[in-house]
Amino acid sequence: MSFSPDDQDDSRHRPARFRRGIKTAGGLAFAAALSLGGAGLATADPTGDSALETTTLSTAEQDAAVGYWTEERMQAATPADDLVDEADAPDGQVESSETARIPAAEASPQAETARSAEAQPAAAADTDHIGKVFFTVNGTDYVCSGNSVASDNGSTVSTAGHCTNEAGAWASNWVFAPGYDQGETPYGLWSASDLFSTEQWISSEDLDYDVAFAVVEPESGSASLADTVGASGIEFNTERGALYTSFGYPAASPFDGESLEQCQDTGSDDTLGGSDDQGIDCDMTGGSSGGPWFVGDGPSGYQISVNSFGYNSQPNVMYGPYLGDVAQQVYDEAAAA
Repeated sequence: MSFSPDDQDDSRHRPARFRRGIKTAGGLAFAAALSLGGAGLATADPTGDSALETTTLSTAEQDAAVGYWTEERMQAATPADDLVDEADAPDGQVESSETARIPAAEASPQAETARSAEAQPAAAADTDHIGKVFFTVNGTDYVCSGNSVASDNGSTVSTAGHCTNEAGAWASNWVFAPGYDQGETPYGLWSASDLFSTEQWISSEDLDYDVAFAVVEPESGSASLADTVGASGIEFNTERGALYTSFGYPAASPFDGESLEQCQDTGSDDTLGGSDDQGIDCDMTGGSSGGPWFVGDGPSGYQISVNSFGYNSQPNVMYGPYLGDVAQQVYDEAAAA
C-alpha cells in the first residue's frame, strides 16, 4: 500500500509492503518488511508455537485475478512502501536449527520447447524466475516483487509477508509475472491458489517474520512454474554476514518499476531497531519488496531472504528477514500444497 509524504518520519521505511500506521508515498525498497498494513509490531516468538496462517483462493477467484490485471492496471499499481519507528522493531532470536538447503530446479526442456512454439523466449534467462507480484488489498492495487523457489509442487513463489496480507486482511487478485520487463509478461500471469505467511506477521506485523509464500497456477497450459522458468534453491538457518545479491522491481522515484534492478553487499546486523534482520547497502525503492536475496554474486545462489524495510535515518540500506525455523515451517506447508 502506498503512504503519503505527510506521514513520513525519521524512522524506518519498507519498500514493497503495506502496514498500519506510518506510511510513505515513495516506497523504499529496503529490507523485507514492505507489507500491506499494520503499525504495531510485536516481539518475535522464538518458539514458533503458532507458525503460519494461510488462505485459499477459489478457481473463480484465480481466473478473475488473471483477467483483472490489464496493462493499464499494472502500470497504475501502487508500489508498496512503509515506515516503522525504530522502537517498534522486534527483539528476538529467529534461528535455532542447523542449516537446511533445498536445491534449485531447472526449467524443463519440454517447457522450453512449448514456449518457443508459442513465440515465447526459447529458454528462461538467468533471472526469469524473478518477477513482479500484483495484488489488491482494501480496494487498492499494489505491486511487489517475488521469486520462484524450488518445491515439491513446482509452483511456489517467495515474497514478503506485507505483499500478501495487511492488518489481517488477505490480498485478492494476487498474481506473479515471472520475467517481467518493460511491460512485457513473457511467461504470462500466474494466479495464487493459496497464500501462506507467518502467524507473527499476520497477527502483529513482526518484521522478523515478514515472509510469505504463494502457490500459483499457470494462466494456460499444464507446465509448472519451475518447469517453465526454473526455481531458485532456498536456504534456512544460514550463516550470517555473507555476500548477498538482492533483486527487485523498484517503482518509486528514481525508478519506474519497468526493469529488474539489483544490489550487492555483505550483510550486517540491524544496530538501529534491534531486529533480527540483516541489512545491505541498497538504493532500491517501493515495489522491490519481496524481491529475493541470494548468497554470493548473482542469482544462482541459494535464496536466504527478501527485501523488506529500511530506516529514514539510514538511507540506502535495505533490510531483509532472517529465514529461520518459522519461515521454514511456512515454506514446507506451501511447498507441499
